[in-house]
Amino acid sequence: MRHGKKFNHLGRKTAHRKAMLANMACSLIEHKRINTTVAKAKALKQFVEPLVTKSKEDTTHNRRIVFSKLRQKDAVTELFRDVATKVGDRPGGYTRIIKLGNRLGDNADMAMIELVDYNEIYNADKPKKKTTRRSRRGGSKPAVAAPVVEASTNEEE
Repeated sequence: MRHGKKFNHLGRKTAHRKAMLANMACSLIEHKRINTTVAKAKALKQFVEPLVTKSKEDTTHNRRIVFSKLRQKDAVTELFRDVATKVGDRPGGYTRIIKLGNRLGDNADMAMIELVDYNEIYNADKPKKKTTRRSRRGGSKPAVAAPVVEASTNEEE
């Protein structure tokens, strides 16, 4: 029985699945977005988000942990150097999955998974959010000042 086991095995043995996710994660880090099936994109999101969180703190221990998962030195270097500086202030949610429709050959659900901070189209029109603490009471709101109309001193005769 598989009670409480929420991991998607993707129809593969453990070694094949781990190798596939590591290769897909390296491609995602290198190219910043990749096209794949929806199921693989969801599995990749669970695989890559903890690695990006680890990369925010650049220590030898974190690099070794990430390298044991990715197994490509170039991808680890790119992750810790470039990606970590872009997502440094983001508290999570580093990837976005956009569904693309069905594949022509076998009608599989396709999706594009991308790193959120590297998409210029979505981030261009939205200003950077300011994280402020909001109270539940909301009692002290700033008063709205009425517009001041100045009297004209010009006298025309």
